[in-house]
Amino acid sequence: MFDLKGYGPALLNGSIITIELAFLSLALALTLGLIGAAAKLSNSRIAVGIATSYTTLIRGVPDLVMMLLFYYGGQVAVNMLSDYIWETYEVDFFFQFDPFISGVVTIGLIFGAYMTETFRGAFLAVETGQIEAARAYGFSRWHTFRRVMVPQMLRHALPGIGNNWQVLLKTTALVSIIGLTDMVRVAEEAAKAERMPFHFFIPVAFVYLALTAGSELFIKWLDKRANVGVIQEN
Repeated sequence: MFDLKGYGPALLNGSIITIELAFLSLALALTLGLIGAAAKLSNSRIAVGIATSYTTLIRGVPDLVMMLLFYYGGQVAVNMLSDYIWETYEVDFFFQFDPFISGVVTIGLIFGAYMTETFRGAFLAVETGQIEAARAYGFSRWHTFRRVMVPQMLRHALPGIGNNWQVLLKTTALVSIIGLTDMVRVAEEAAKAERMPFHFFIPVAFVYLALTAGSELFIKWLDKRANVGVIQEN
């Protein structure tokens, strides 16, 4: 019988933390992606510049470096700010970075950049004729965006969202390096204590495999639903 040497409950709790981290990061990434895509497609040079700088910077820096920079570098910056406020205004201010929140923010920022390009391409794939038809029928910009552009954009964006989500799921393993007790961290500590790496890392690998496989099936179902009535070219 497969025995986890008493680490089973801790691994289960760690897997729940991993799932929570992944979904919250996805929500942040989708939000940033929509904002970034809207900025890149806007007529504002400032908005385009900010969005372009964001995607270029984030996609050019390794995920691990970004995680360490945000968690440890951010804490140093906050400590310096705290010292300055105390010396200048004699106000006691201190903020301790939480590993879970830091993980969500960092992963959300990273994949927000990728989602920005996914949504931008999906918006550009919407036929301009349908947008013009909506405006001809008297639709406002907001109604055209909500009723015409978004539903069709999602059809084009789903494959890219699915790919980003699969990579995001595996990227959650990086939070173990900043002290969050996710399932990778628990497995690492258990493997060191028991000197049995395969005994603990193989179950973790299967959990990730199950999550990605289930996600792939769900994304295929969503893609099929989104393309109902659409003629697919071979």
